[in-house]
Amino acid sequence: MSIIYILIPLAIIIVSLAIGIFFWAVKSNQFEDLERHGYSILFDDDLKSPAASKDKTSDKTPEANQGVEEKKQQSIASNDQP
Repeated sequence: MSIIYILIPLAIIIVSLAIGIFFWAVKSNQFEDLERHGYSILFDDDLKSPAASKDKTSDKTPEANQGVEEKKQQSIASNDQP
């Protein structure tokens, strides 16, 4: 029963701290624009230019692309073996 003498003041401190944080958030305008951050996740503002979205291997010489293709075929062949 003596634990109640600790728990009740502790609960009062925690509740008053939560209320204080809530009023600080309201006073500092933390709840002004609730939807902007949700929309920023859904809609991408960082549009890349078409030149940046090109395949990186297309800029290389045909010999370099051939080496890449050979490595891909070798890795596929090595994965097929049991």
